[in-house]
Amino acid sequence: MKNILVTGVSRGLGLDIVKAILANDGYCVYGVSRTMTKELEELMAEYSNRFKWMSYDLANINDIRNTIFKEFIGLKTPLYGFVNNAAMAYDDIVTNLNYEHLLNMYNVNVFSPMIITKYVIRQFLLHNIKGSIVHISSISVHSGYKGLAMYASSKGSLEAFSKNTAREWGEKGIRSNALVAGFMETEMSSTLSNDQKDRIYKRTSLKIPTTTKSVAETIFFLLSEGSVSITGQNIHVDSGTI
Repeated sequence: MKNILVTGVSRGLGLDIVKAILANDGYCVYGVSRTMTKELEELMAEYSNRFKWMSYDLANINDIRNTIFKEFIGLKTPLYGFVNNAAMAYDDIVTNLNYEHLLNMYNVNVFSPMIITKYVIRQFLLHNIKGSIVHISSISVHSGYKGLAMYASSKGSLEAFSKNTAREWGEKGIRSNALVAGFMETEMSSTLSNDQKDRIYKRTSLKIPTTTKSVAETIFFLLSEGSVSITGQNIHVDSGTI
């Protein structure tokens, strides 16, 4: 059984990522999120033998090793992959930047994933596994949007971290990629007005939102044996944003 750790699984993209992985026999998901949702309960009931869940707030960096890796997954459990999906948005113009809000976002979006990656790689090495790491990034890193400077900076940090992780651990067969997702119809984008969304979608080749299903299926590909030669890359799934 190939065990995959996925964060931010309660709804939206995270839920679709779990579904895409579990649709393939031989995979087990260890899911982490702050809250339980009805959709999550239904998925756990459907895949009771292959889907395990823990409530955890990733703003709590200090307890990651003991709670997630020792108590939840267990050091004797071989991990084959990690999908860093959990994130929070802090949207505002730069002249309104608030340090406390910025730090809180970085704890969830950057610092926690870095610490988790540290222990995921240790787990790979412990069990001699050529594992795959996928960080969810954002098109806002590559195409500027008003009000997203702080959020985009956190995702840009992940892209740099992922590329250098790939270089550092490639000799062990450990891969790390960032999936650059376009704007999707998720809870995180629900604060945008229809006019704002239309302007964003018009900047894409397809003129439509990026689907969570397309992103989730690409993530599973990056976790699978079919992508063993892909590492250190930023994979764009963004409806052709130009």
